[in-house]
Amino acid sequence: MNKHHESTGPSDEQQITLRGPAELADALPYLMGFHPNDSVVMVALHGGRGRFGGRLRLGIPQSAHEWPSVAEQLAECLVKGSERRRGRPDAIVVFLCQDPAEGETGNQTMERLRPLAQRLRTACGELDVPVLEALCISGNRFWSYVCPDARCCPAEGNPLAMPGTSVMAAAATYAGVQVRGSLREMEARLAPQSSVAGREQQLALDSAGAALVPKLLDEESRREVSGITLTLARRLMKRLGRAPAATPSLSDLNDDRLISHEEAAGVILGLQDRETRDRAAEWMEGPEAESALRLWRALARRCVAPYEEHAAAPLTLAGWVSWSTGDEPSARVALGLALRLDPGYTFAQLLHEACNQGLDPETLRRCLRGERSTRTVRRGHGTGRVAGARSVRVQTAGRRRARTGSARPGTASGRRRGGQPRAEGRRGTRTGR
Repeated sequence: MNKHHESTGPSDEQQITLRGPAELADALPYLMGFHPNDSVVMVALHGGRGRFGGRLRLGIPQSAHEWPSVAEQLAECLVKGSERRRGRPDAIVVFLCQDPAEGETGNQTMERLRPLAQRLRTACGELDVPVLEALCISGNRFWSYVCPDARCCPAEGNPLAMPGTSVMAAAATYAGVQVRGSLREMEARLAPQSSVAGREQQLALDSAGAALVPKLLDEESRREVSGITLTLARRLMKRLGRAPAATPSLSDLNDDRLISHEEAAGVILGLQDRETRDRAAEWMEGPEAESALRLWRALARRCVAPYEEHAAAPLTLAGWVSWSTGDEPSARVALGLALRLDPGYTFAQLLHEACNQGLDPETLRRCLRGERSTRTVRRGHGTGRVAGARSVRVQTAGRRRARTGSARPGTASGRRRGGQPRAEGRRGTRTGR
């Protein structure tokens, strides 16, 4: 799961009153925009009436040894982030969401996660912010770690409300709030292909990488590759834009069929150049945004082993377009996946932090519009690079390496799950960030 915290600011457009653990549990998907599988979710509360404030999501660490430090970081992130945006929270609500493991009951899952819940309560208390409620949601039931009354919170838990039957569901429908399914389903739309198609895509990436490496070592040839990449990407966007609308799963399948392995390989490797990626980021609004988003998602699915980390570029672009067009839940999922693959990917870090802080994407849109309108002038004086970006790095086919990342409170970078090593082995070219 994603180990990068995801937070979102409050909305004052719709006000409803939630009473008790049952309504809190039912409200969670509407607060996040999706069902958060395998996640810690923390929500800040403000004022005597407990108005919802910032909210934060993190994948539950597999190793219990990580829980103490993770709990401290999460509490600090939420409290300090709330102070920057709306003021110090008066209380916090904690959700632990995880389906039972094989051979495990929901009650056993709840008990297994109880030490994590206690760590979170203690960490928040040390910052003088009490945890008003801590719920475990597992196997379509919920339990309270706070309420001692077996009459309302029995040991066997309580069933979740039927979808669409609660006061929160009615209010969300009225307000036009959309729940996009589960986090697992949203991530699956961006996951690499497998089986025969994946093997064919790998061969295409191998071939394209061998042809592009020498060109990317030369400045003039690199600019030529950039132009070819962007031209091909625009052609693919127009092709996708002409395809009829369909349900998300069918649309993804159709998009995959419309892009050949060779075309996907060319654009994926071309986007590893930071300047090329930044120019592609200009397709973030208007009629081209939807087809661009479909292209970036399709390319992320084509980053098969051992090219998984190449997906950081199309995933970041997908997150940017989603955020730019108002779909913050999808943006956080895509950016979180990009940072899971490469915690040091600067563009994803900046977007993730900006989205989490509730900033207006129009600021970046104006910047990109300005870059596009002044490109002719900039070409005459050389093209600058984004602050913090690293130089282009080239890695030859077959070479493998491992990298590590570290987590810091309040930053977009994060640690990998215990027992889950980084993907090794990347072929072709890699960019600065």
